[in-house]
Amino acid sequence: MYEGRNYIIGGPTKFFRVCLSHDSLVNLYYTNFAFMQHHKYSLTELENMIPFEREIYLQMLIQYLKDEEERLSKQ
Repeated sequence: MYEGRNYIIGGPTKFFRVCLSHDSLVNLYYTNFAFMQHHKYSLTELENMIPFEREIYLQMLIQYLKDEEERLSKQ
């Protein structure tokens, strides 16, 4: 009945807007600044990332920092 019809409402733009709606513009700038100053990313690298790719790297970095903090506290 519905075969052959495309029901794309908003497409990728809406998908990324919904998926990243928890991130504010201020938080984006703070995170970019931290990536650039402390972890030597360039602004071009950050801007060329797919939005969910940036989130993955951020979560990996947070986990790494927690692990390092735990390791240092054990010493």
